[in-house]
Amino acid sequence: MTDPEIGRTVDAGGIATNLHDRGEGAPVLLLHGSGPGVTAWANWRTVLPRLEDRYRVIAPDIVGFGYTDRPAGAVYAMPYWRDHAFAVLDALGIGTCCIVGNSFGGGLALAMAAARPERVDRLVLMGSAGYPFEITPGLDAVWGYEPSPERMRELIGLFAWDSSIATDELVRLRYEASIRPGYQESYASMFPAPRQRHVEAMAQSADTLRGLKQETLIVHGRDDRIVPLESSIALHRLIPRSQLHVFGQCGHWTQIERNEPFCRLVADFFAG
Repeated sequence: MTDPEIGRTVDAGGIATNLHDRGEGAPVLLLHGSGPGVTAWANWRTVLPRLEDRYRVIAPDIVGFGYTDRPAGAVYAMPYWRDHAFAVLDALGIGTCCIVGNSFGGGLALAMAAARPERVDRLVLMGSAGYPFEITPGLDAVWGYEPSPERMRELIGLFAWDSSIATDELVRLRYEASIRPGYQESYASMFPAPRQRHVEAMAQSADTLRGLKQETLIVHGRDDRIVPLESSIALHRLIPRSQLHVFGQCGHWTQIERNEPFCRLVADFFAG
């Protein structure tokens, strides 16, 4: 049976990269978060079908995650992830695109917009990194994950406001993904303790955020236990052309817990 998490492979800057490339129209790059067992498909499987009718939607496994290669000796840090994301666009012949970034992916989207503003049209930041905040117990637990089904169930419970999302099937799938050969070794190397420094390494300076020219939609779940709502409020205050939408009774997985209104909001924002 075909594994839906595997799309197609492209050479992105010498890295064999798994990605999903669906639909036609203006290109939209979807950047996933940094939870254990994450893949582009796991993060965006409910979003791709809703956006592909209007846009060309590209969702890659960022280097070090999912089914993308893990180069020997890789030093995982924002400049490395940023360069890989641009290499994905280059491999697909895409000059400028809109970006949707989830959590870690939001920090990556901001890094891309700051480094190459001419290549980034509009931004959507969802439960986003990119501004300094005191690391939450939830995020510390996510980055400090040690594989076990019980631990995975606890983490999924932290991501969602609605605990019923943590079904046995979802726990099994994410746990099995987290123990694929080589995955935990690379994941553990990304965010070793003390972990506050990794929050700060993903952040842009206040001056950089004030200097962003892109229209930006910031989305956050009011009950997020991974990235605090206050972080998105700070981003909204600093990014000049930004708007903020907060979903009540929603955790870190806005795109899953509020899928239909989230996708409608994003599609209408990109339509301008």
